[in-house]
Amino acid sequence: MSSLINPFEAIRTGIPRRAFLKTVLATSALAGMPGFAAEKKAKTEKAAPAPVEKVPASERVNLACIGIGNRGGEDVMSMAKTGHANMVALCDVDMGASHTQKVLKQFPDAPKFQDFREMLEKMDKQIDAVCIGVPDFSHFPIAMMAMKMGKHVYVEKPMAHTFQEVELMMAAAKKYSVATQMGNQGHSGENYFQFKAFVEAGIIKNVTKISAFMNGKRRWHGMDVSGLPAEEPIPTTLNWDEWLATAQFHKFNKKYVNGDWRCWYDFGNGALGDWGAHILDTAHQFLDLGLPEEVSAVHLDGPNAFIFPQASTLSFKFPARASMPPVEVTWYDGMKNFPPLPNDFGEAVVDKDIPPPANGKIDTKVAPGKVIYGEGLTFKGGSHSSALKIIPDSKAKEMASKLPEYSKKNSDHHKNFLLACKGKEQCRSSFDIAGPLSQVLVLGVIAQRLNTKLTFDRATKQITNNKIANDLLIGPPPRQGWEQYYKV
Repeated sequence: MSSLINPFEAIRTGIPRRAFLKTVLATSALAGMPGFAAEKKAKTEKAAPAPVEKVPASERVNLACIGIGNRGGEDVMSMAKTGHANMVALCDVDMGASHTQKVLKQFPDAPKFQDFREMLEKMDKQIDAVCIGVPDFSHFPIAMMAMKMGKHVYVEKPMAHTFQEVELMMAAAKKYSVATQMGNQGHSGENYFQFKAFVEAGIIKNVTKISAFMNGKRRWHGMDVSGLPAEEPIPTTLNWDEWLATAQFHKFNKKYVNGDWRCWYDFGNGALGDWGAHILDTAHQFLDLGLPEEVSAVHLDGPNAFIFPQASTLSFKFPARASMPPVEVTWYDGMKNFPPLPNDFGEAVVDKDIPPPANGKIDTKVAPGKVIYGEGLTFKGGSHSSALKIIPDSKAKEMASKLPEYSKKNSDHHKNFLLACKGKEQCRSSFDIAGPLSQVLVLGVIAQRLNTKLTFDRATKQITNNKIANDLLIGPPPRQGWEQYYKV
């Protein structure tokens, strides 16, 4: 590694972008891979696909689940508990792992696969929908193949690893007319209905600033990394090639799997991708934020070419929309990187459905959340379905009789998806809603990775001031044999 230019030093000292790109490629295990910046445009077929038939309202949705351990396993069980799904197939790259065995025992009669492509091809006519609970970087090929085959798709958040992958997934959902849902489950909870009602009633209006924060311990905190981890023997139960999916080849190391993939730029989207979709989702949708025009890495603690920083402060600037003023969203992550809070903030907002962060417990004093600064009112909120609270308490009491009524019941995100497969409801976090939010998060990750400010053209969806960053909207080329998923 000593012969490589430090990419962060390259930005500060003005080393030419060509040399910097070479460094990014090398430090990301992509050296020698041609076509990094080659544009992979979606090709629209002339013949329109046949409309997807909805599952009869009286029947259960025949569901295939890909990724059935850890968070994926929780999705499987949540789908089953709704009473609206038949588990017709289970797929995981490691069927021998303890975390997959727990789920397999619950559905002993469901056919089992290690390769999602084999599963979809063999069981095409028996599958109505798929649930995808795999690492961020491999959401894309599974979702694309399923949608092309006319399957409804539930995929964990964020939607995909790169900006372009999200763009293609949105286009495919529209073309194939399937029900789609991103797995930010709080988007079917109290905060969803509250935020919508408050905006419609003018309680939340003319927002100019939002602070969002996640200060819990992350997997990469305390890691000292100067290169990619050394090769280790592949577990006999794991299909490593299938795990890598479209990603460029990496030698196996246990530090990549079972959630640790979140640490690495090559595979995950960090704290922002993990929690941003739970904290910023309602503000993004109901304030019609869309895509930002500027994204800046304001502060990074321990920037690294391989893993996410120990702490990050990121700024997202959104322009005026219709009658709404410009908004700056500032993101804070890191165990000591706390946002400035109003003097009357009080205790953090914590909801029972917020899972603890990796390797730790939620500290109620620094629980993940947000502060929304609107005209005449300031709100504090938590993550997931946590309801907003007006601060200070004296103002909340004054406003109590003026607040609109709304549903305070979590309507269940998984059930919402399955009912949408039957045509009985619309998905609340469908790809046309979740896609732009996911793209905002990806833009933040690019600013983190390059430790710089990005100027973004919302009309052309291009980064105009940094070619390397613009190339990262597309990302590295897929491995040979995985190219077909990049065609809509």
